Amino acid sequence: MDLRLGKWIPIAILLLSVSYDDVNAARGGGRRGGSRKSGSRAGSRMQIFIPRNQDGASYYDNTNGARIIKSSHFELDYMLGRKITFFCMAQGIPRPHITWFKDGVELYAHKCFQVHEWAIGNDTLKSKMEIDPTTQKDAGYYECQADNQYALDKRGFRTDYVVFTL
Repeated sequence: MDLRLGKWIPIAILLLSVSYDDVNAARGGGRRGGSRKSGSRAGSRMQIFIPRNQDGASYYDNTNGARIIKSSHFELDYMLGRKITFFCMAQGIPRPHITWFKDGVELYAHKCFQVHEWAIGNDTLKSKMEIDPTTQKDAGYYECQADNQYALDKRGFRTDYVVFTL
């Protein structure tokens, strides 16, 4: 049997294309037509199952754990100099704390960045994050993270700026 690299390249390409087709079929038939903003993106993500041990299951499935019950849209395009706003509402006992992140780094107070929070009842917190005015540096991946002593939940939002020319 000849084990030179040249003999194996077509087989590797065939395996990769079969794997891609299998994954694409599992996602619901491939890419949707149109622009980025058309239609729902819920079918474009393949669900990943991670088995949990008993301790993990009791942590993540705790009935009092923090859960995000409402949040902003998945993607947002903004015009430079305008305001962008993200919304997150979490529920749990005790009432969850909400933290905002950009590209994996926690956001802190800044003159163009504000967070407004409202407690609703004994178990719900509503949080709104605003950036005004926006710049090119504000493009990226934002997350709201709700946590209490029983669980942690996250939602992510991707943003990019648009430039209009006349």
